[in-house]
Amino acid sequence: MLGKAPTVRFGFDALTTLYKALQYTSSLRVFSMSENHDVRKDTNIFAEAKKEVNEWIQGLQNYFAGHLIYLGNFALFCYQTALWLFWRLPKREQIVHSFYTIGVLSLPVVMLTGMFIGMVLAVQIYTQFKQIGMESMIGGVISLSLVRELGPVLAATMLAGRVGSAIAAELGTMRVTEQIDALTSMGTNPIHYLVVPRFLACLILIPALTLIADVTGIFGGTFYCIYVLDIHQHFYWEKTREFVSLFDILAGMYKSIFFGGIIALISCHQGFNCNPGAEGVGKAATQSFVFSFVAILLLNLLLGIAIDRIMHTFGIASGLVKG
Repeated sequence: MLGKAPTVRFGFDALTTLYKALQYTSSLRVFSMSENHDVRKDTNIFAEAKKEVNEWIQGLQNYFAGHLIYLGNFALFCYQTALWLFWRLPKREQIVHSFYTIGVLSLPVVMLTGMFIGMVLAVQIYTQFKQIGMESMIGGVISLSLVRELGPVLAATMLAGRVGSAIAAELGTMRVTEQIDALTSMGTNPIHYLVVPRFLACLILIPALTLIADVTGIFGGTFYCIYVLDIHQHFYWEKTREFVSLFDILAGMYKSIFFGGIIALISCHQGFNCNPGAEGVGKAATQSFVFSFVAILLLNLLLGIAIDRIMHTFGIASGLVKG
């Protein structure tokens, strides 16, 4: 459970009270010889300021302590999932069901996402490249953008909304209705029974779905460029072949493996730690998507830096450089 963040208004009230106390102190020299001066008023003002500041500091400490506890709980959850993953795999029926719900049912939204991404790239790039007479380069730029960055990130984002929220809501409902506690009472480890199949499905199928999104995006951009923008298909595919290398494709797939793993872990953890009631289930589903989206962006940055260093270390040139 995350700690409750101290509100900005509460911190402002504490600082305002402290400022009034300091301002009052500066005026003591003027009123110190006055007959109506009350010393108890000084004590009350400073006591009130001290109380406000202490409460705000305590709230800030609870806020960061709650986040540290959450991170520790999440790390322990990941550790237990890894132990069961290597100790004993789930039954075949559980894995097949997770593969179907996460992989097969996600195909339509992934294909639509990839296709429209390719078309939107074609629309945006064509106007800029036409001004400098480089329309023939559009195919390579669209394909390289999809396989290296946009395909993995946007496909993972869509799957975090479709798959991650569904996992969090399903497991959250099981937590609220005490089905997870029932599994524990029957001697079944809930992480092995519920988390590991979903983690395997996300880890294996999200890279596959990302590849499908890349392919449909390339064909969507191809259709728009050739049949709408009237770009010759020979130049389109020739520049695509020159710009996109095997390393670029593998780099995007490499990212999607981490994206799939983090989506599964965050979603399952949110479901397992769901608050009681319908509001708790909805909050778990919402937080699973938000946390997954932030984690995807952070991982994309870190993995992009790592891939770039690997390219410089081993002298690997991307297809764009060689083209």
